[in-house]
Amino acid sequence: MKTRINKVAAALKENALDALLVLQPENRYYLSGFTGDTGALLITAGTSFLITDFRYTQQAKEQSPHLEIKKMETTLAEALVELISRLGLHVLGFESDYISYKFYDTLQEKLQQVSLRPVEGIVEQFRLVKNKSELATIERAMGLLDEGFEHICNLIKPGVTEREIALELEMFMRRRGAERIAFPFIVASGPRAALPHGEASAKTINHGDIITIDFGVVVDNYNSDMTRTVSLGSPGALIRQIYDIVLEAQLAGLAAVKAGVAASSVDKAARDIIASHGYGEYFGHSTGHGVGLAVHEGPRLSMRDDTILQEGMVVTIEPGIYLPGTGGVRIEDSVVVEKYGCRRLTKSPKDRLIEL
Repeated sequence: MKTRINKVAAALKENALDALLVLQPENRYYLSGFTGDTGALLITAGTSFLITDFRYTQQAKEQSPHLEIKKMETTLAEALVELISRLGLHVLGFESDYISYKFYDTLQEKLQQVSLRPVEGIVEQFRLVKNKSELATIERAMGLLDEGFEHICNLIKPGVTEREIALELEMFMRRRGAERIAFPFIVASGPRAALPHGEASAKTINHGDIITIDFGVVVDNYNSDMTRTVSLGSPGALIRQIYDIVLEAQLAGLAAVKAGVAASSVDKAARDIIASHGYGEYFGHSTGHGVGLAVHEGPRLSMRDDTILQEGMVVTIEPGIYLPGTGGVRIEDSVVVEKYGCRRLTKSPKDRLIEL
């Protein structure tokens, strides 16, 4: 943690800042190890601080021994005023994509002699590449998804609802060590499979339905993410054809992943396959995204993101085709970027459409 703080402190000079206020929960945890739900970091070139209230001061001391703990007596704004005045700071950076306007307005009123400067990506740039410990934790979280998928495939029967599938998946993986779900599970069957983010509903699954299951869990604060599409009995020739196209696109995306290539080129590899079969307009989201302390983080594998992939990044490859009124297919794996390719972290079968 101290090394991470030092990297951010070094970045202050590059951004002409005296200090950085960190409120975004994933960034706060990454730099402090603090898991309480109330707290802020003030990072300076010298001493850095974790500000929290009475409920968490002891926890903060135990989890963040590399930081000076500052107890809030009243409000965060008042605690910041006291610290900033004591340290003689003049330029304070803040996370422009997280702070509320109300809090910004409060700070501006109370810190009239301080220049408040919006910044983006100072901490996130260091979160992109995962170390061995982070990768091991993420791999454990991904392994739970493979176990969950095998388990749930044995329970999908006519008459079962999408919500029952989602609930059983969650309970199964939580019994095996998941802290919580990473996002509301997507279980979309029949025509609802045409909804890319069709959260589990009360719909009953029927014979012949295609079923897209997109799910993830959190282990030791790190996320996992996987999608598989199966069918209950035969779904018909069109869905089979779409499945094969999406699989071809997904394999092309996986083959394109390696250190040194642009995120946009991975998106292109998958997107071109779908477009070549005439379904380009039915694939409207990016091919993937980073996974870590947040289930959706950088880099984004889209046509607009030219981030160069580096060894140790964890990204998803998840092309899909969605036909309104008919159904849809998505196949998603999470992988670690390596020097000459990638290593799959989700290993559930996908090489053919599984008929349950």
